[in-house]
Amino acid sequence: MLDFITYMPEVFTAWNFTILVLGTVGGLILGATPGLSPTMAVALLIPFTFHMQPATGLILLGAAYTSTVAGGAISAILLSIPGAPSNIATTLDGHPLAKQGRATAALHYCFISSLVGGVLGVLVLIFFTPMLSQWALGFGPSHLFWVAILGVTVIGSLGTGSVIKGLFSGFIGLWISTIGYDPVLGVERFYYTEHVAGGINIIAALVGLFAIPQVLLMITPKNLADGATTYEMEEQSVLTSIKATLQRWKALTIGSITGIIVGLIPGAGGQIAGLVAYDQTRKMSANKEKFGKGEPAGVIAAESANNAMVGPSLVPLLTLSVPGSPTAAVLLGGLLIHGLFPGPSLFTDHAPIVWTFIDSLLVGQLLMCVFGIAISRYSRFVMDIPEFYMAAAITVLAVFGTYSVQNSFSDVLAMMTLGVTMFFASKIGFSPSPVVLGIILGPIAETNFLQGQLIGSVSDGVFNYFFIGPLNMTLIAIVILSVVYSAYSEIKTRKKNV
Repeated sequence: MLDFITYMPEVFTAWNFTILVLGTVGGLILGATPGLSPTMAVALLIPFTFHMQPATGLILLGAAYTSTVAGGAISAILLSIPGAPSNIATTLDGHPLAKQGRATAALHYCFISSLVGGVLGVLVLIFFTPMLSQWALGFGPSHLFWVAILGVTVIGSLGTGSVIKGLFSGFIGLWISTIGYDPVLGVERFYYTEHVAGGINIIAALVGLFAIPQVLLMITPKNLADGATTYEMEEQSVLTSIKATLQRWKALTIGSITGIIVGLIPGAGGQIAGLVAYDQTRKMSANKEKFGKGEPAGVIAAESANNAMVGPSLVPLLTLSVPGSPTAAVLLGGLLIHGLFPGPSLFTDHAPIVWTFIDSLLVGQLLMCVFGIAISRYSRFVMDIPEFYMAAAITVLAVFGTYSVQNSFSDVLAMMTLGVTMFFASKIGFSPSPVVLGIILGPIAETNFLQGQLIGSVSDGVFNYFFIGPLNMTLIAIVILSVVYSAYSEIKTRKKNV
């Protein structure tokens, strides 16, 4: 507590604060660019920290991490193209709100809820690091497998009017995730061209499934005849948005708690946090039928979860060298190049650097909210751009973002193929969200199942390893309850509509 207060002034030195502001604004821009995920943004900025002081370099990386997570919501809301996998759930209600002329309000909800969730997440990092690091270390392959399965239970209710279509879309996503080489045996699986020999890259899938259908929709004769996307923009004060966000305290609470828990689990990532928070908020809402049609609670739950996981994802990283998210794994490289080795001694041997970095994360949350809301005032200009200009710009960004991940033309081909296929699939009621979730969860579930199988075979048996133990049984119970509640809600909704 004293260290947290002692080193706070270091954040406000002229150079450190300038870097914090630049990192925040740059992160918002990078996050809003489809294909440029928080992981990629932090990776791109690491070379710029080589000649900086360790604390200053970490401030830049932390600011980028925080703001790109929130920035991805800008394109998710305005264009229905999530800036990163963690913003998938935001598109479900964010874009419908924009089409209703409430883009400003949707962006306000996004950044205010991100602030609340982000601050709570950083406070967890500050006050509970030693205790929670030991808890996070208790998650093994079996537990991560069940966490992935919990994510799978969300698939059926994402973005489709039919649970069957949602589950089928998720199954297709799981199948796509298996394309390439078997991670254990190294044998070929489900590919007939060398272009996908290495599997389907998640960024290529994300951009293709969300961006390309939007582009094709924009260049249809009807839309070209209309000329521009001119949504009526409602004016809404920030104070009104704050009040509206706090009134939806249940969504804010569910999102923040989900984000904190998922952030502490090594390897889970923000995409699971946002989707699980969205699903649980919808299930606990008295207005389930409004979700997917422009319900503010959906945006609030997803974005509070995304940012709430940032701080906790650093708990196992700083104390145990175990990253809590893919971005935290890249951030580990930033620590190592400055001679900072995570572990129990980090907070004693390098206290000024570590606490200045953590304090900057807290201040960065506030800056992210302020600059994000400032940017939202100009969202109308994005919506007034003629469709053919917007289609061209999105296509260029999609190709650039996809190619830049691995400098691979094969990724571009995969992106275009998935996008065109999804365009036609959307005509019959299928949604990209379950497909992407299946692609994300497939490797997590498969890798941890195979690891657990190996561990179980040399210990108490595979069955005991996966099904016995308090944590396993708790996660299994949550999975069963999620499935049962989803089925119950579906039956209840159908009876209501009859």
